Amino acid sequence: MQDPNEDTEWNDILRKKGILPPKESPKDDEEEEEVALKQQSVVKTYESMTLEELEENEDEFGEDDEAAIEMYKQQRLAEWKAAQKKNVFGELGEISGLDYVKEVNKAGEGIWVVLHLYKQGIPLCTLINQHLSGLARKFPQTKFLKSISTTCIPNYPDRNLPTIFVYFEGEMKAQFIGPLVFGGMNLKAEELEWRLSESGAVKTDLEENPRKQIEDKLMSSIRSSLPTRKDSDSEDEDN
Repeated sequence: MQDPNEDTEWNDILRKKGILPPKESPKDDEEEEEVALKQQSVVKTYESMTLEELEENEDEFGEDDEAAIEMYKQQRLAEWKAAQKKNVFGELGEISGLDYVKEVNKAGEGIWVVLHLYKQGIPLCTLINQHLSGLARKFPQTKFLKSISTTCIPNYPDRNLPTIFVYFEGEMKAQFIGPLVFGGMNLKAEELEWRLSESGAVKTDLEENPRKQIEDKLMSSIRSSLPTRKDSDSEDEDN
């Protein structure tokens, strides 16, 4: 018996004359396949998006896609957290000259490195190491290191100590050399934080240079101790 759904010339003639019913349309199958392809395309779009892009574009997707979007958002968030955790330091590390290239020049993509060259027995070096230990905890995304100067740079002169080098992705971005640059033993941790933030090594929440506040107070104190013009005039009259 001949299949009425076969695509033959005779069946076409019979259909036109109404002897055979119209050919069954595979429309439903085609529609299902098209929907499946669209879904695959949407999923692929999710996979290619960052966490920010998913949040920005979620209004463009339908309600049926919410579960998939949420799944990929959580996946992206987990990946971001893993990357952040990988780049957390949180303490002032000690290196030798042999570690320099690995720990400083090849620290990695997106990594800021603050390296303090110091020597024991120099009070300002000791103070800066104390400040850097606190800053390392406050800014764990930045890699804080210290090294005895002559182990990193043979014959490095003590007069240049303390020295701080700031690197980003292996390139030196700033250098602070000698005690005068740091302002001596009056150096506060906030002042050092500000100096490092100016180089880009840390993202400070300080609104202005703490040194400026100290200088403003000092100038205000000096001005208040100076005789006023009226006092000077009265002194001249007495003479």
